[in-house]
Amino acid sequence: MAIPLANLLISAIAVLMLVSASFATSETPFMVVHKKATLNRLKSGAERVLVSFDIYNQGSATAYDVTLADNTWDKKNFEVVNGNTSRSWERLDAGGILSHSFELEAKVKGLFYGAPAVVTFRIPTKTALQQVYSTPILPPLDILADIPPTDPLALAKRVLAKYGSLVSVISMVVLFVYLVATPSKSNAAKASSKKRR
Repeated sequence: MAIPLANLLISAIAVLMLVSASFATSETPFMVVHKKATLNRLKSGAERVLVSFDIYNQGSATAYDVTLADNTWDKKNFEVVNGNTSRSWERLDAGGILSHSFELEAKVKGLFYGAPAVVTFRIPTKTALQQVYSTPILPPLDILADIPPTDPLALAKRVLAKYGSLVSVISMVVLFVYLVATPSKSNAAKASSKKRR
């Protein structure tokens, strides 16, 4: 019973490999969209979010009418300061890269989980628009978070508490190796007196 099941499994894997190979050699675009967001705290206390996208065409054909739309930024919580949350391009050639960025100013304090953006594009061989999603923002953004003041003395205490024992052990080992490796002055004096005799 185990042998027919194994033959069936091997046959299924072979068919899957043939089908995936046929898809890999077909002339279609394969879009990869990477979304990044970084926080920037201004001296005025406001916080800005810089959102950037990199759109890669890893396929073997050109994508036409490429449109990026990122509608995850609620107008109650964020205000667009620089750029637009959507952008269109005429085409993206195979192996090509497109980039886009915009800047927002946060209005509300809290965690923000950024959903993926949507990229649509057209393939000449299909009538329907193709749609892909970007990566989400990971980890979530902690907007307008309370940052504890950095006291140099407190930082030194934390480092000493964390690494103090390691530093003392390493210094003892180095001192021991130094004492063993270097000859003492009394041994050097004895050796020179033996040579005189």
